[in-house]
Amino acid sequence: MQVTMIESVLEALRIGVGFLWTAAWAIIMGLTITSLVQVYVSKERMAQVLGDGDLRGLTKATAFGAASSGCSFGAVAIGKGLFKKGAHAVNFLAFMFASTNLIVELGLMILILLGWEFLLAELLGGLVLIAVMAVIVHLTLPETLFDEVRDALNRRDRESGVTEDPTCGMEGTDEYTLTTDGGETLKFCSEGCMETYLQETSSGGGWRDELLSWGGWYKVANQYRKEWSMIWKDVVAGFLISGFVIVFVPQWVWNTLFVQGDGLLVTAENAIMGVAIAVISFVGSMGNVPFAVALWGGGISFAGVIAFVYADLITIPVLNVYRKYYGWKVMLYILGVFFVTMAFTGFLMELLFDAFDIVPDLAGGETATEQTYFELNYTFYLNLVAFALSGFLLYVYRRGLGAPGQYRDPVCGMRTDDDGPSAAHAGTTYYFCSKTCKRTFEKHPSEFAQQHPRVSETGSSRSHEHH
Repeated sequence: MQVTMIESVLEALRIGVGFLWTAAWAIIMGLTITSLVQVYVSKERMAQVLGDGDLRGLTKATAFGAASSGCSFGAVAIGKGLFKKGAHAVNFLAFMFASTNLIVELGLMILILLGWEFLLAELLGGLVLIAVMAVIVHLTLPETLFDEVRDALNRRDRESGVTEDPTCGMEGTDEYTLTTDGGETLKFCSEGCMETYLQETSSGGGWRDELLSWGGWYKVANQYRKEWSMIWKDVVAGFLISGFVIVFVPQWVWNTLFVQGDGLLVTAENAIMGVAIAVISFVGSMGNVPFAVALWGGGISFAGVIAFVYADLITIPVLNVYRKYYGWKVMLYILGVFFVTMAFTGFLMELLFDAFDIVPDLAGGETATEQTYFELNYTFYLNLVAFALSGFLLYVYRRGLGAPGQYRDPVCGMRTDDDGPSAAHAGTTYYFCSKTCKRTFEKHPSEFAQQHPRVSETGSSRSHEHH
């Protein structure tokens, strides 16, 4: 019995890691493309264009969301910033849908793990999600409630001294602050966003010139690091959980939860149950794609699986964030609107795909336990290229190639200016990108004091002026 359990755990790990290996190149390439878009596609201030709940505002919210990929929590936090600044409810909700469903890395992973039919359903369904949600919100929106919540949110943040990160719209902290030449104090949510702000205010030339310079690639590398920092926990958790679900959840569980057979009621029940499972799964962002593979392998219908993929914005942890931001009433309203929208869209996608006879059929294909994941095939070589690209971006970031600032943080290697945290050791002053690096240095200064504090004059060592 003990041997069998150990073998089952090892098999679950093999499947989970195998899924991750299969999709690794797609995730890395997708995040690289996303980073390029984030850095070089200029965006006007969304608070000014998302104030009206008309078709134009909805279209811009969708486009901006698709270009602003991130984890579920990042989308919710940015949505809060847009809402506070006056964005119409339907537009900030559309932004969240687009930034979690219409993004490059998610599409590539769905294509690799689930197939082109699911990718088409994700892209088409993402647009249908936004359209259905917009109709429901326009018919049911409690305008007075949302106005009161917006006022209360702004008042609460003013009283508590909360300011928004000018880069991403998320909540800024006292740990990452800058004072502009005009005397304005800016707060950032992370050192990455603070760096992005510095890069944007010091950028010169077009994107073509930027991509031919180390400074341009440093911006991409910094954004790539930020993208990974937002999603890696969800991604790893999703792949590992999927392996254990496939191995340890017996078939009768899926047959009990998801009604088997044909007909509209069966399709509707599967779509509703798919969303319900997503709510309690605790797996968001791209981590729910490998979980969806487990559901699909368990015989769940197309409607149930695609509805599950849609539903990463109403997992219990994300619902708790809504409650903290907006209160119970708005949280329950968002849950109701999203649940109906996601289940209905999943139901609609199966009907549409069935009408065109393109609902995929896994009958006769290899199961997850039968597949061989690690072999010399196209996945191996694509992963080699992807890992090399990731290593290059990490090297550019860690070395600070082309980054603004005339000093180098001795702890992390990032370039910085003399207006940040500093510490003296053995007669030399060192400058840091953040208080975290400063504290690390002060604990063991001898380990880092060998690094020269000033960037070599052969590099881009000019000091930076904050505008």
